[in-house]
Amino acid sequence: MSICQGRTVGLARVAAGFLVLAALFLAGCRSGFSSEEAVVTVTAGRPTIPVTPSQGATASLPRPTDTPVSITPTPEPASTQTAVPAPTSTPHPLFPYTIPGLQARDFFGGPIEIQATLEQNENFSRYAIAYPSDDLTVTGIMHVPAGTDPFPVLILLHGYIDREQYFAGADTWQAAEFFARRGYLVLAPDLRSWGESDTGLSLFHTGLVVDVLNLIGSLASLPDADPSRLGLWGHSMGGGIVTKVLAVDDRAQAAVLYAPNSADDADLIARWGAGCLPGQSEATGDHCNPAEIIPPDTPPGLIDAYLTAAADPDFLRQVAPLFHLENIDAPVQIHVGTADGQSLVETPVDWSAKLAAALQSAGQDVAYFTYEGQGHFFTGESWNILLDRALTLFEDQLK
Repeated sequence: MSICQGRTVGLARVAAGFLVLAALFLAGCRSGFSSEEAVVTVTAGRPTIPVTPSQGATASLPRPTDTPVSITPTPEPASTQTAVPAPTSTPHPLFPYTIPGLQARDFFGGPIEIQATLEQNENFSRYAIAYPSDDLTVTGIMHVPAGTDPFPVLILLHGYIDREQYFAGADTWQAAEFFARRGYLVLAPDLRSWGESDTGLSLFHTGLVVDVLNLIGSLASLPDADPSRLGLWGHSMGGGIVTKVLAVDDRAQAAVLYAPNSADDADLIARWGAGCLPGQSEATGDHCNPAEIIPPDTPPGLIDAYLTAAADPDFLRQVAPLFHLENIDAPVQIHVGTADGQSLVETPVDWSAKLAAALQSAGQDVAYFTYEGQGHFFTGESWNILLDRALTLFEDQLK
């Protein structure tokens, strides 16, 4: 900061001289002003998905007037600086297929339509149904019990079966009849690409999860159903889907996992590989998982991202419910035979033990049952015990 001091020499005797010097004073003397730099604070949000940066505030300090000065200058405009938003992170192309990605969605489903009446008896009526799941149509079987509605609802999910051998109700019809006779409205969807359902993309089984979530969203269209009383049952692959549904959605009040897939997707990939790409087939010796659905028209960039993600342990934690068990609110039963997993297509008993231990460590309500000598499909008295234990859970939570 500098101050120019003017000097004025008076010539008392010569008026003209006084005027000259006064003119020199006005021309040569300049007032100096000081200013501190304006402080601009820019606060940007940490890049997340999505990023909403907070705008920086702009401010400037007024320039003080130097004294003594007889001339008041026009203040210079205060300088401002515009905050620059932080760059937005590019979402991972597979974010929609993660647990957080699914949680960010809404699943409203649509009307459940009866396609045909298949059976009517004194205990229940059995129907062929269809409902919308995103832009697909998913078919399935519905059992409506005799009696006074509305009824508590059970959704039963089938395991992996060769699509050529699958039929509506396969892997679920026995349990469906058991529960329908006891007053439950039972739905068993043909998950996408099975039965008469449409085929659509499913990476890390999330397409199948979406089909279940849309079915839950569709329950309100059934006058006989009470959507507020909902239980889930899943066998093998279906058990793994139930676990993912529980980690995404809190509308179910109870769940039964019967010889389930691992809740850690890394286990599934280690045992069966990533999904079969167009032209690949597990039946012809390719190490790939046919339960994944990758249609021929899948964009190559998405396939590349999927294969990279399937080999990335950090990413797999985002799709595996094992690392999101804090989201689960419902009590869970796990049932597994000690002889399961001896065939490559079966589920090792260690997977069930791993999930049970993790649920217990997370403080969740879990009951873990093993059945000596039973394989991937229970028979005899073990099957009856499984049904009775599952019924006890559903009766406690839904009635």
